[in-house]
Amino acid sequence: MIAPSILSADFARLATELDAVKGADWVHVDVMDAHFVPNLTLGLPVVESLLKATDIPLDCHLMIEDPDRWAIGYAEAGAHNVTVHAEAAHDPIKVAKDLRAAGAKAGLSIKPGTPFDQYVEVLKHYDTLLVMSVEPGFGGQKFITEVLEKARAARNLVDTGHLNLIVEIDGGINAATIEQAAEAGVDCFVAGSAVYGAEDPARAIEALRAQAAPNFAHARQ
Repeated sequence: MIAPSILSADFARLATELDAVKGADWVHVDVMDAHFVPNLTLGLPVVESLLKATDIPLDCHLMIEDPDRWAIGYAEAGAHNVTVHAEAAHDPIKVAKDLRAAGAKAGLSIKPGTPFDQYVEVLKHYDTLLVMSVEPGFGGQKFITEVLEKARAARNLVDTGHLNLIVEIDGGINAATIEQAAEAGVDCFVAGSAVYGAEDPARAIEALRAQAAPNFAHARQ
């Protein structure tokens, strides 16, 4: 699965930028509040407008404080997947239950320095694990290879039936990094500049998918 990140899109032309990524599995929407991360992007009103402008499922990544209070609004608006940060949620299990009750898939994200093991039991209540391969807050950062151990651990637990979720990765995903992420067992790849920086974003999506597919298949053997 390829999820282009609109953080790398032209914010003055978001509806057009959504049309440019036809064929994407999800559209990744980074919501930042300038508190949990040192950047400010967009919020629920913009997401509501995006939902009217595309049929591609929205993958809302909430890099915000107090997601226990605010995440539900994105699910109620119609976002397909709503991801909160393990480091910010006060009661992540309740958040997951609330998101699912509102009709969305529930995602849990962990920063590069956050241990995966301590959230295994919590992840039994989630549909998506978003492994951050850069520090959250800004696009265009260098891929942190070490986080792939978390992806491998999650993939192993999924394959052995201990977890039932999509393994997603976000940060520095491009033609040079997607194969190693796929080999680690990642299902869904968030790509910003690798898609929106390309001359033909739709073709870039297909190229990334083609790169990832055989490596993911190999990882599952």
